[in-house]
Amino acid sequence: MPIIAHQKITPRKNTMVKRKETREEKRISSLSPTLNFMVKAVRHAGASLVRDFREISQLQVSRKGPGDFVTNADLFTEKKLVEFIKKTRPNDAILSEECGEVPAQNASPYTWVMDPIDGTNNFLHAIPFFAISLALMRGDEVIAGVIYNPVTNELYYAEKGQGAFLMTPTGDVRLRVSGRKKLEESMVATNSYALRTVNGLTDRIINNPFCFRCVGSTALALAQVAAGQLDVFFDCRCHIWDLAAGYLLVQEAGGIVQTWNGEKDMGSILKDNGVLATTLDMREKILNFINPKEKTCKKKKKSV
Repeated sequence: MPIIAHQKITPRKNTMVKRKETREEKRISSLSPTLNFMVKAVRHAGASLVRDFREISQLQVSRKGPGDFVTNADLFTEKKLVEFIKKTRPNDAILSEECGEVPAQNASPYTWVMDPIDGTNNFLHAIPFFAISLALMRGDEVIAGVIYNPVTNELYYAEKGQGAFLMTPTGDVRLRVSGRKKLEESMVATNSYALRTVNGLTDRIINNPFCFRCVGSTALALAQVAAGQLDVFFDCRCHIWDLAAGYLLVQEAGGIVQTWNGEKDMGSILKDNGVLATTLDMREKILNFINPKEKTCKKKKKSV
C-alpha cells in the first residue's frame, strides 16, 4: 500500500462574533446588584405583557370580552416574577396583589412587594398607562424600587439614599420633583375612587383652573410625581403593592409622601387609607383644596 504522508490539520478559527452589549444593557450592568436583579426581573416579566397588550384591541369586539384574558395576563406576569425571584433569592418573602403573602425562610429580613399589572382597567381598555411595580423591603423600610411600563419602555428606579432615575435609550435621567409653587399652575392627579369618596371634590375640581387627570395607575402616577411631570397625586385607597416602589421614588426625588394628616411612615399611610405625594411647597395648598375642613378619607363601613 502506498504510504500517505500525514497532513497537518489547522484548526478552524471561531468565526462567531460575540454580540456587543447595547448601551441599555451596559447601563443595567453598571447598576448595583440589587437594582440589576430587579430591572432584569421586570423586563423578563414584561416581555409577555407587551404581546398580550397588542391582542387586547382584538378582544374588545369579541363576545367573551377581554376580562378573562387580562386576569390570565396578570397571573402569568406574577408567576414569572415570583419564579425569577425565587430562583436567586429563595429565602425572601413575597407580597403580591394576586398571590398574597409567601412567608420568608431561614429568618430572611427581606420582602419583595409586587403588583404585576398596576392599572388593570387601563390595560383592559388597551390604554398604555399601566406598569409592573416591584419593591424590596428590609423589615418595614423600602430599600429599592422599580416601576416599568413595558409598552412605552419607561423604567423608573430608585435605591435608598442613591437618588431616583428614569432609564431612557440615550441615558439615565436623574429625577427631581416639580418646582412649581402655585396650585393654579399645577398638574394634579388622582384615581376615580377619591372622586367618589371625598364630598364635593368633583365640583371643586371643575371650578378650579389647574390641570387635572384621573390616571388609573398609582405606581405610574407616583413615578411621574418623582419626575416632575405631575405636581400632586392623591388618593383615598392604597395598598402596599401599589405604593411601595413609588413611595421610595418620590422621596429619593426630593418629594413628600404622607397621609392627609401628615404622617410619613408607610404603616400610617396604609392604615389611614389615604396618600398624598407632592412637594413641600404644594403640600398645604392641595390639602386645603381637597378638603378644607377634614383632611381624611372616609373609611369603608365593614359589612356585618
